[in-house]
Amino acid sequence: MSNTELDLLRQQANELNLQILKLINERGRIVQEIGKAKEAQGINRYDPVRERAMLNEIIENNDGPFENSTIQHIFKEIFKAGLELQEDDHSKALLVSRKKKPENTIVDLKGEKIGDGEQRFIVGPCAVESYEQVAEVAAAAKKQGLKLLRGGAFKPRTSPYDFQGLGVEGLQILKRVADEYDLAVISEIVNPQHIEEAIDYIDVIQIGARNMQNFELLKAAGSVKKPVLLKRGLAATLKEFINAAEYIMSQGNDQIILCERGIRTYETATRNTLDISAVPILKQETHLPVFVDVTHSTGRRDLLLPTAKAALAIGADGVMAEVHPDPSVALSDSAQQMDIPTFEKWLNELKPLVQVKA
Repeated sequence: MSNTELDLLRQQANELNLQILKLINERGRIVQEIGKAKEAQGINRYDPVRERAMLNEIIENNDGPFENSTIQHIFKEIFKAGLELQEDDHSKALLVSRKKKPENTIVDLKGEKIGDGEQRFIVGPCAVESYEQVAEVAAAAKKQGLKLLRGGAFKPRTSPYDFQGLGVEGLQILKRVADEYDLAVISEIVNPQHIEEAIDYIDVIQIGARNMQNFELLKAAGSVKKPVLLKRGLAATLKEFINAAEYIMSQGNDQIILCERGIRTYETATRNTLDISAVPILKQETHLPVFVDVTHSTGRRDLLLPTAKAALAIGADGVMAEVHPDPSVALSDSAQQMDIPTFEKWLNELKPLVQVKA
């Protein structure tokens, strides 16, 4: 074969490359329209039955020289790329997506602007047990210059015989302490019917891990003008976590703080496994601020300092940890709460690492 003939064949291959490219892109645009139609109808984007039917039709019409297995592999990759196009369109459409809103969302908690580039702390007892208990922790937090206090009034517990919280009485205690010490208070709400009552007492609605996919609760929290701290579920993927936040924002409430609190794995050395990589992923994929709960992710007092350092180093907007005046007599989670001297030492070691606004 002469060089001229070789060049001619190469030119034909080049022209076919461009034709294939044009057809692949044309197919991609059609697939995007199919994805939009499926989303509007609430249909799952991936349809394995249809994929198999398409592959069968393609193989039946394959007249070589490629083997059927090769053709099947090529078209599977094309189908996969089309599905990724649909998913990318979906993520762009999400209200929580950074593709939808490039700039950071800033959540204002009584003057504390979460997400503005400065790292902050939320501390407080696992459960509200009494006014005196909460007030002692609030005084310690205030002394350290902190302004965000947590406390559980409604406690969804694994065992029905464990302490379930004081309910509305606990919220009233939090409100009294918040007013006395000029703090913003955060407490978990577990029932949609309690939302309207709770907003009179607390500054931030917390939706806990066990309720991350309680969609009626998410929608109820989204329907009120009150910031929401949403914790990641025990076994939730980040995609599921992001979509849970979308439920809240779809109701008109964009004041959302995401909280990584560890996920359940096979490991038993800690209460959960802290997925520290979730922080930069969530901050890349969404415009929402991200906190790390070092208490529930580890369940161990001795790990609260190193995990908090890791959270600050990786760029979390803040750290949440539990503090109790006397953890040995706490009505819940005594092994993971710090007493006040330990809390003060913990915070003093972390303060030099905290990012502040330039």
